Amino acid sequence: MMDLLKFLTCGSVDDGKSTLIGHMLYDAKLLYTDQRRELELNSRLKSRNGKLDYSLLLDGLMAEREQGITIDVAYRYFSTDARSFIVADAPGHEEYTRNMAVGASFADLAVILVDVARGVQRQTRRHIRICNLMGIRHFVFAINKMDLVHYNKNYFDEVVAEIEKIIAGFQVESSCSIPVSATEGDNITSPSVRMGWYTGKPLLSYLEQVDVSDSRKTEAGFVMPVQRVCRPNSDYRGFQGQIESGSISVSSEVTVLPKGEKARVKAIYRGDTLVETAKAGWPVSISFDREVDVSRGCVLVKDFTGMVSNLFSARLLWMDDEPLIPGKNYLVKLGTKTTPGTVMSVKYKIDINDGTHVPADVIYKNEIADCQISLSERIVMDKFDRCETMGGFILTDRVSNMTSACGVIKHDLRRSDNLVWQETDVDRQMRSAQKGQEPRTLWFTGLSGSGKSALANALEKRLLALGKHTMLLDGDNVRMGLCRNLGFTHQDRIENIRRVAEVSKLMNDAGLIVLTAFISPYAQDRENARAIIGDGFVEIYVSTPLEVCEKRDVKGLYQKARRGEIPNFTGISSSYEPPAKPEIQIDTSKCTLDEAVEEIIKQLGLDV
Repeated sequence: MMDLLKFLTCGSVDDGKSTLIGHMLYDAKLLYTDQRRELELNSRLKSRNGKLDYSLLLDGLMAEREQGITIDVAYRYFSTDARSFIVADAPGHEEYTRNMAVGASFADLAVILVDVARGVQRQTRRHIRICNLMGIRHFVFAINKMDLVHYNKNYFDEVVAEIEKIIAGFQVESSCSIPVSATEGDNITSPSVRMGWYTGKPLLSYLEQVDVSDSRKTEAGFVMPVQRVCRPNSDYRGFQGQIESGSISVSSEVTVLPKGEKARVKAIYRGDTLVETAKAGWPVSISFDREVDVSRGCVLVKDFTGMVSNLFSARLLWMDDEPLIPGKNYLVKLGTKTTPGTVMSVKYKIDINDGTHVPADVIYKNEIADCQISLSERIVMDKFDRCETMGGFILTDRVSNMTSACGVIKHDLRRSDNLVWQETDVDRQMRSAQKGQEPRTLWFTGLSGSGKSALANALEKRLLALGKHTMLLDGDNVRMGLCRNLGFTHQDRIENIRRVAEVSKLMNDAGLIVLTAFISPYAQDRENARAIIGDGFVEIYVSTPLEVCEKRDVKGLYQKARRGEIPNFTGISSSYEPPAKPEIQIDTSKCTLDEAVEEIIKQLGLDV
């Protein structure tokens, strides 16, 4: 029996993906008796004049059966005398593109269905690009519904010609086009007598024989991301993970990245079995002949041609309902390593129809774009075309934990190798000791008129009286200088807060206590600031109600916003996201300014 084949079925909505796989399982007698009976019973409730509705074998959700569409990826496991299979039946609707991408990430081959009567649709093109993005290099194009065009070869040839133009610009190792009828069963498990002009293999026979072996797994050398450090007792310390490429033997010298330490392999365990050699795909535990610093996220390598960097160029599929805006901070998961990262810039997005590069500043859901990403630390990576494991990543929203994007590394940015943090003889601790204080950033957030600036100003005077060294960064003042080139769009707000956070961090390094008074309406922006500043970030939520802020309206801004003269005004035409767990919360409508200052001093522990 040949190796396991993991394949995906995808394409535009209503092209017959679920029906195709269902008919294949039925005709090949790969169903249990109760499954066949359930299919026959449920088909009577459908509207196909008593004929079997094979899609019911894959569409298991109630909403899928009611709407007649696939919503989530359905996985099926089956085997024939020639091969074992796992098929992922992906949804075709644009709304569920992220689900399709999940299915594509695991597959070695894609079966892309095309309705012969409708031809190649926009979503078909998108699915082809996503499959290529995810590293799929083997394609089968099932030209479906041939029964609707009376099995006419001309229709088939027209669709195939269009497909060949599309895939000409992609990296494809094998491609095959097969005319089928998912409902009637033509060319699915056996040759169709109604299409004598087609002399190729039926779909199942082709899948049983296609070779999808990946040469990249050996070209990349030995690579094993460390998932876990195993220390059952004082006599053994092993590093566990799955070998992603290459092979390793006892006595081989390996390098531990990113630090670059070297050691020789003392023992290799596959489960509880001691082995001399291990190869790609094996989960193993490796011990060394000497103590080295290894933790989760490190990578064990040998003959590895990848890189260690914190800046790279990537192509990604945006999957979040919220748009991608440069400057926003995410968690980047690559291999077994998760680290904060920022999308620095969008170079361009990819036109789904013809693949041209379109200038863009913002990327929306289901769009593909090339971006530059900066990480908070140097990690191990590689080009996706050379090593999928070390070249593929996901972006996760730090607030909602939503998977916002999946992407692949194109190359590192060489300027990252030329930038080295300059360590100075006088460091943060020495500057702090000189001033006799602990550097902090007191981040005041709240609506306009809530009392942020007044409170920050009064607190700074109180800290000065206590002998503290401070610096106050007020929102309006910063807007008139450091950020004078920024407006009030979502993208500009993100950049405004990023700049303030970076300045605050530098001032903290100088040993100062920094007070910032900014509306900073978005929780994500404040989390970005916390990530940049690190230890010493104190979020102070000035929770004065909107009606009180509007009554104060010292600058007359609320009145202008109500008249529509100020767009994107927080609290009126733009939302404010209150902090979920601020370190300090103050409502200036319930206390005097002096009482609020004393409460903050007390909670900061500066009243002693």
